[in-house]
Amino acid sequence: MNWSSLPSLRELKQTGRELRKRVPRRALATLTDRPRDPLGILDEQNRTRIQNLIGLRTERMSANAFAFYRGTAALMAADLADDPHTGLLVAACGDAHVSNFGFYASRTRSLMFDLNDFDESAWAPWEWDLKRLVASVVIGARHSGRSDAVTQRATVGAVMSYRHVLEEAMALSPTQRFFSHFDVQAGMGRLKGESKRVLGAAIKSAQKRTGERAVRRLTTKDADGRLRFVERPPTMTRMESEAEQNVHTYVERWRDTAAQDVQLLVQHYDVADVARRVVGVGSVGTRCSLVLLVDQDDHALILQSKEANVSVLEQYGRIAQPQRLTAMIEANGQGARVVAMQRVLQAVSDPFLGYLRGAEADLYVRQFNDMKGGIEVDQLEDRPFVEYAQACAATLARAHSQSPRAAAIIGYIGSGKVVAEAITAWSHAYADLSAQDFQAFVAAGPAGAGNPADG
Repeated sequence: MNWSSLPSLRELKQTGRELRKRVPRRALATLTDRPRDPLGILDEQNRTRIQNLIGLRTERMSANAFAFYRGTAALMAADLADDPHTGLLVAACGDAHVSNFGFYASRTRSLMFDLNDFDESAWAPWEWDLKRLVASVVIGARHSGRSDAVTQRATVGAVMSYRHVLEEAMALSPTQRFFSHFDVQAGMGRLKGESKRVLGAAIKSAQKRTGERAVRRLTTKDADGRLRFVERPPTMTRMESEAEQNVHTYVERWRDTAAQDVQLLVQHYDVADVARRVVGVGSVGTRCSLVLLVDQDDHALILQSKEANVSVLEQYGRIAQPQRLTAMIEANGQGARVVAMQRVLQAVSDPFLGYLRGAEADLYVRQFNDMKGGIEVDQLEDRPFVEYAQACAATLARAHSQSPRAAAIIGYIGSGKVVAEAITAWSHAYADLSAQDFQAFVAAGPAGAGNPADG
């Protein structure tokens, strides 16, 4: 049997240090000045979405500059594509802003804290995720009226936290990194004062958001005693008749991609109802549905399916994806990409994850509202805000540490000071640019954001 030696940790770090000659660390501060069409990109995305929901997407993105930023992962990917970057690719989230981290339950019912949105996940330069995170810290700080000093502590602290946790991860074996995770309850013990109070409140809120609670809030019994979803237009509506008729077929396709134990579990249930569900900000207008499964004794389980499109990292960031991932997408659709990348990036993932190809779109499936929750950054005092930014960056580092060449990032970053200054400077410049895009978006109104009446 032929055997070839893989690069050592020391060799990978040296590769990262040598990369500084081609891409100086201060170059990460460069925001390229080029002709751009931000509203055109948003309009292009809207063309493939459910047209009667475009107005709602516009409304939610128009709420404030931070809400707008949440819906513009495609704009940032297009902008990053023209900036200097390291080319050190990792399995990336693609939309790692501060509101895409949060709580959820593991299959052992312990509470996890991790990344929680993978619609745009793909392979990309490591700093793209970190820049999206740090820029969200700047925009979030401006939105909540924080001082320059607090914002600086949060941004620099986030980059240094990323570096520190990634370096610690590289001291572990690949298997140890694979099993590492952030214990929410253990994290409580390390906090003090206001930070501990905020985390405690968020944990209690997440623990209440169970699947059983979702059933109570979202369903009712009809005249025949059958559980049905309660319509609340425009966020919860009946499915079109053709889609409703296909739901049994779709559930079977999803079940074939789930783990064997989940396949067996689902045999206890039958489909009772299906409804269109509007979620988030950037996802509004994509095909998202809830499926209600019920057993003979009215025990219910709600699954959520979401449309999966080409990742913005590939489409707008122009990052060629590994052949193995491309082949998987060709065979199974974009939903398979989302599921695969989520399993790579999260320490523990939803056991109900699966995917299918529908008549209109590729989809992925997960359990709905299983102790899912988050922290509203605009409601935090300054110290918890800074610590939350660092926690998100540490979580991102854990995710990136799963990629085989992650040690080269440590070699490139070095002590962290230069990179922290560069990414902070870039993030402030990008926050200014995003604010200009937001003003143009609001000024354009529904017509500038893809009003169906305009074709």
